[in-house]
Amino acid sequence: MISKQKMSLRGLRTFCVAARYESFRTASEELFITASAVSHQIKSLEEELGEQLFDRTGRDISLTEIGSLLYEEASPLIEQLNTVVAKYKKGAVKSSIRISVQPFFASEYFVPRLSEFTAEHPEIDIQVGTSDESSEKHPSDADLSIRLFRAPPANMPSNLLFPLRMVPAGSPEFKKAMVVKKKKIVSDFPIIVHETRPKAWTHWADAAGVELPENSKVTRLDSMIAIVRAAQRGIGAALVPVPIGDLWFKEGSIVRLFKKEYVADVSYYLVCTEDRADDESVVLLRDWIVRNFADST
Repeated sequence: MISKQKMSLRGLRTFCVAARYESFRTASEELFITASAVSHQIKSLEEELGEQLFDRTGRDISLTEIGSLLYEEASPLIEQLNTVVAKYKKGAVKSSIRISVQPFFASEYFVPRLSEFTAEHPEIDIQVGTSDESSEKHPSDADLSIRLFRAPPANMPSNLLFPLRMVPAGSPEFKKAMVVKKKKIVSDFPIIVHETRPKAWTHWADAAGVELPENSKVTRLDSMIAIVRAAQRGIGAALVPVPIGDLWFKEGSIVRLFKKEYVADVSYYLVCTEDRADDESVVLLRDWIVRNFADST
């Protein structure tokens, strides 16, 4: 039971950011504090509530049932409080931009670099939303979004960033056990499939000229973060987006199983609402995103 003692708003804010990404590391980058500081604040909050908010398995974390309920109720309140504080903060925040980014792109690629922009433009408040994983749709409550589209969205200013490219990946142990003979995988080869791209493995095999085993065990998940974590734990092979997932490869927690990449028929676009397209702060952020994330070719 929650005591009548005042709860730490800082701890609750930190919890909401960590819960959004299910990552202390990514939360620390958004909050500009160390991952150990995030962990300490979460632990203090758990002790204050008398409830465990995250399940911790090695380096991975996931929300408990209580943690999920708290996040659902607390997150909109924290966002509302941040908006109110920003309104009355003297001279610090002159402009606010809400950008919606698909979760894996946000946690692995966008947020780790965002501090570069905020350091250059401390007068601009950036709110990153990651709750919407849908493709080909600009969220109505966002000024900017980074989404997968087959073609540039009509009637909205947009910038092409890069096509969706995916490469087969698995744990180092998984790769050691893999046996390929004459471009045919002859060892056990369970695959992990993203529910939005059920035929991606077939497309990759056709492009690579590799024959997949018949009747492979299939694990279906609806989150790219969950897919990469499943591959990391040796559950199966996954098609991981590059360069978005490069950090996982650099850390060695997953490795490429084949060199051949599959280029999908969709690309990441930076999309802007027409009413803010000429806003100076939005132009600055759009230019920075294109400079740092768009293919140069």
